[in-house]
Amino acid sequence: MAYETLIVERDENIAVITLNRPPANPINLGLLDELEAVLKEFGKDKAIRALIITGAGERSFSAGFDVKTGGTPEGTKAMDKGQVVFGQIEKYQKPVIAAINGFALGGGCELSMACHFRIIADSEKVFMGQPEINLGIIPGWGGTQRLPRLVGKTKALEMLLMATRVGAAEALRIGLVTKVSKPEELMKDAKELAKALAKRAPVAVQVILDAVTRGLETTTDEGIKIELVGSQRVAKTKDAMEGMIAFIEKREPNFIGE
Repeated sequence: MAYETLIVERDENIAVITLNRPPANPINLGLLDELEAVLKEFGKDKAIRALIITGAGERSFSAGFDVKTGGTPEGTKAMDKGQVVFGQIEKYQKPVIAAINGFALGGGCELSMACHFRIIADSEKVFMGQPEINLGIIPGWGGTQRLPRLVGKTKALEMLLMATRVGAAEALRIGLVTKVSKPEELMKDAKELAKALAKRAPVAVQVILDAVTRGLETTTDEGIKIELVGSQRVAKTKDAMEGMIAFIEKREPNFIGE
């Protein structure tokens, strides 16, 4: 499938999705539709085991919602669609890594927070934030919910109410990102993480992602029930047997996703 707002590439068993609306890579309805389509495509592709999302150019990961569509029927549809697509990323059955190459503001920050991992380039030009309050509005794609879950209530409220931007070092310190990379090594580091995740047993990865995501939305007791169901499912897989045999034979396991 040809994409107008994305660049989609395969690198062995990982996929790289680049938001291709430079220089700021704003998110509009067309981009959200294409992002949903590519997520569906790779969700069905057993050969792809991890995804990376990044932005085109060196300036921006994404500036967020395309304000040029604000107040239009397209913009209204995009607000609803963004919540759906970002929710799909958060609940995706394969690991999704945000490679934050430039500023990630508003919906761009929200997109990165929907991903399972975030790696950020170490540059004074790269920062994250939710500046919607400056416009008299609030985040609309999950910022008020995912940010406090990642950094805690107090820091989240500071960022949301004061429109505080955080650079790479502070983002790592507060738990907003997984790793800080040199700008020239960002994609190398993201691909290394993706390939390391791709070596894991796919069913076990899927079950862990699901258990953690759903478990955070419920009580510990209910979360443990979710974990038990997942554990029972994974125990019956060929990969579970392969893992045990490989451990006994002192070799690397070859997981096939079954």
